[in-house]
Amino acid sequence: MKNINVVWFKRDLRLTDHQPLNLALTNGAPTLLLYLFEPELLNDGHYDERHWRFVWQSLNDMNQQLKGCNTKVLILFSSAVKAFRKLDTKFGIENVFSYQEIGLEVSFARDRTLTQWFKDANINWHESPYGAVVRGARDRIDWDTHWKSVMRAPIESTDLKHNSFVPLELLDFDEEKHTPESWTTKQKGIQTGGTTLAWQTLESFFQERGRHYYYQISKPLESRSACTRLSPYLAWGNISLREVYQALLAHWNVKGFRRSMVALSSRLHWHCHFIQKFESEAEMEFRPVNRAYKHLEYENDLNMLVAWKSGNTGYPLVDACMRCLQATGYINFRMRAMLVSFLTHHLNIHWKHGVKHLALLFLDFEPGIHYPQFQMQAGVTGTNTIRIYNPTKQAIEHDPDGHFIHLWIPELASVPPPLLFEPWKLTSLEAQMYQLSEDSPYLDPIINLEESGKAARERLWGFKRRLDVKQESKRILARHVRPD
Repeated sequence: MKNINVVWFKRDLRLTDHQPLNLALTNGAPTLLLYLFEPELLNDGHYDERHWRFVWQSLNDMNQQLKGCNTKVLILFSSAVKAFRKLDTKFGIENVFSYQEIGLEVSFARDRTLTQWFKDANINWHESPYGAVVRGARDRIDWDTHWKSVMRAPIESTDLKHNSFVPLELLDFDEEKHTPESWTTKQKGIQTGGTTLAWQTLESFFQERGRHYYYQISKPLESRSACTRLSPYLAWGNISLREVYQALLAHWNVKGFRRSMVALSSRLHWHCHFIQKFESEAEMEFRPVNRAYKHLEYENDLNMLVAWKSGNTGYPLVDACMRCLQATGYINFRMRAMLVSFLTHHLNIHWKHGVKHLALLFLDFEPGIHYPQFQMQAGVTGTNTIRIYNPTKQAIEHDPDGHFIHLWIPELASVPPPLLFEPWKLTSLEAQMYQLSEDSPYLDPIINLEESGKAARERLWGFKRRLDVKQESKRILARHVRPD
């Protein structure tokens, strides 16, 4: 006899505006709430302990909200098939409700296996659309209209206290007790997960921080407070994109916020736009979206790659951004683009050698945004403008007082602007005066920026003119760009 419904949480760690949860609760059978720490994902090269700690914090927050409901989110350290087999044996599963996951091949492979297992076990799997992303979309006809209809639809409310859940006394599993102790300790400088903090972060943005968003979004230091800082909460589903968008609309006419609201609105639209790209062509995890770029040659100097990963390239802003990421999991969009550009353009290293490293560091790693964005900044789409960032110019424009660089590069703490932006031009006497060691990378960077920039421009713009690149670009535009 089939006795229960299961709501399987993945990247939707909230109890508000949650369609699968509402569908389960109105289905009639008792509902079990489930999260799986799957070995396939725990061991995947895109993920770091910082991600799982954030997830653990988010689940704890959900369980705090469920106090008084005589239930909790059951947390199992198990593969999906093994977990559902155990739950089906114990309870008898009638339905599983979840969101579609726009994930990596490892999660797509799991879903293919699980689909067959559910079919064999006579379990119904109901998957709700992820935001405004259309599963299997082959083009963008009417996509913008669809996005607006989804984002402006009513927020789904849930009455947790007047619903039937599988009770706490039936949710005692040994697998739940395998949580690494390091997950349970907050990390200074890294955002903490959970819906409660997601809403506090959103409210503080609209109270004051958002006034400066439009003007400070590109600055590596100021953006840490002026940006919404919602990206990890959106990536892990502590708050829905629709909730954020409708909060934005509610503040649209607040004095002093209009330019920031317009800028934020466009970025919320981009969120689903890039995830839709990945959904429609997930092979970009393994190949350039423009297949002609598989013929683009790289030098792939592994010593330079190590210097980039460790924040020791000799270019102050590049290294400050990488060290900041290592410590906090966050830098703003422009600095992310600069890191990718420096790796693929100036160092001439294949994007595949850096894509997982930044995924590990980004607390807000979202596969559907990460891969399309990384390839766009690496200049391998054939459809986007190639941007070869000059990190010295970026530092002068966006960190003119050097506060961000000084914060993350203590070796340069004594070097004032404008010398700070090109410390390799210091004389030997000046280097001694500013306490730089003779072997400092800042006196001898790993590349000559002028030479590498010139070579990158010739290489990339020349390649973009190839006939096979142009032919592939037409295909890409037809699939991923809305028609006029």
